Amino acid sequence: MISWIQRNFQQHFKLIFGVLLGLTIVSFVFVTNASSGLGRADRQVLTREFFGHNLGSEDGQARIFGDANLSATLQLGYAGFSSEQLQQYAFQRAAALHLADQFHLPATTKAEVADHIKTLAAFAGESGTFDPARYATFRDNLKTGQITEADIARVLADDVRIGKAQLLVGGPGYVLDEDVRTQLSRADTKWTLNVATADYKSYAPTLNPGTAELTKFFEDNSFRYEVGPRVVVSAVNFPIADFLAAVTVTEAEVKARFDAAPASFSKPANDPKDPKAVKPAEAGDFALVRADVEATLKSERAHRLAIKAASDLSYALFEKRVSHDTAAVEAFLSARNLKAQRLAPFAANAGPAEFGQSPDIAAAAFKLGSARHFSDAVPHSGGAAVLFWHETQPSRKPLFSEVSAQVTTDYIESERRKRFVDLGRALKTLIETRLKAGDTFEQAAAAASRAHSVNLAVSTLPPFSLREPAKDLDYSVLGVLDRLEQGQVSDMVVNADKGLLVYAAGRQLPDLTPANPQYAVARVQLASLTARLGANVLINDLVAAEIKRTEPKAN
Repeated sequence: MISWIQRNFQQHFKLIFGVLLGLTIVSFVFVTNASSGLGRADRQVLTREFFGHNLGSEDGQARIFGDANLSATLQLGYAGFSSEQLQQYAFQRAAALHLADQFHLPATTKAEVADHIKTLAAFAGESGTFDPARYATFRDNLKTGQITEADIARVLADDVRIGKAQLLVGGPGYVLDEDVRTQLSRADTKWTLNVATADYKSYAPTLNPGTAELTKFFEDNSFRYEVGPRVVVSAVNFPIADFLAAVTVTEAEVKARFDAAPASFSKPANDPKDPKAVKPAEAGDFALVRADVEATLKSERAHRLAIKAASDLSYALFEKRVSHDTAAVEAFLSARNLKAQRLAPFAANAGPAEFGQSPDIAAAAFKLGSARHFSDAVPHSGGAAVLFWHETQPSRKPLFSEVSAQVTTDYIESERRKRFVDLGRALKTLIETRLKAGDTFEQAAAAASRAHSVNLAVSTLPPFSLREPAKDLDYSVLGVLDRLEQGQVSDMVVNADKGLLVYAAGRQLPDLTPANPQYAVARVQLASLTARLGANVLINDLVAAEIKRTEPKAN
């Protein structure tokens, strides 16, 4: 799995790199109680200290969450963390740095940063080790990005100090001999497996549910069909197209935009068999893609103008204290030759159709309410918008007649899945019976196939261990190994499109004594894991205590 992630990261490195360098402000969600004062929709200026960071200010938030996002991206080699994951990591990072200060750990040296860089997944090559060329590319891109070398240096230096603090509080890590034996057994047991596979996609039992069955299924699973809250807003849109005429660019600026990222533009491939084929532009291809570069640069600048216009409107609404009254809002907009378009109600997980279901529009809309009825500027792919709140419709349970078609589909799929699982039990029972009678697994599976009119495809995996898995191994198989002894047949493992019955034809345990060289390695690994878990518990306790300590007092 680690190798798969690494390969896919390397294939999409340029995209990930662009996300990383384009990051300026990180979106996040505070998972706190309603009295915490964080994430409220009003404009009150808050002071909420968290280990030296003011979470009530945009600068404080940008620093703690921006550094955490950069740190995680460099360490894991990919971006795209959820806001909750990022918040947790950011808080842990701040607490660990606080510990480092309390322990008076010295500043990180350049040599330590250099060593740390060689461990980061973001700079690993195909072999999984540090790739100087990849790191050089990263540094070159910093020259045109919004993240500076100083930002990178600060985050890396902090991560080194955090590692030292975690090592101190984690201790040596305590491991029992039985834990080591269990780990070795899992990692190095040699398995020889037979696998019988039933195709779920082709499994089609006859199902004709009646109204009573469907109604009961609907009542028992009403949570599936609940219509979530929907917000009703109007939007003043500032499309990019409205600002293109105001944008001018020089030839030098167009060339500089191309030089910053040539591969982000596409040129026709020189392939007479496929004249429509395109490939990324290279440094010498400016003339071929100049028109696209100019259009892109103008669009980017027009987008910034659109965002500024939306920001100016939002600030003017705030400055003039425009009330929630519809007439007051319309008069204010009319005086500026603007008009708000009322959007169809939409849910938090599916933005408005009028804006291509933009998640940013949806997120901004659901922050509004009677206490704050208009938004800040909300950028979207086609420009920027300011939203005006009308109402938030509560969740509701629909009538059966409204969702009867979906209920029928869900019921049939649920029953199909249940019957497939029942079929798996019957197949297992018959296979076990035939094995006890002396059949081979292939013969037993064939007999089960005939008895239940299902096609079981039998395969044999060569001996493997978890440390050295078999080529093209279906990882669904691994989930049954902890419960499987030699000569046993597993329960059917059902995934999206098939069911698997696993037979342990062979199971050879490794040497579980200290004479095995892997014994000492496993002990060190487990000790390190135990130490990290202990450190995380302590750091999470610090985070919880700091949040409680600085919680605003209820009025």
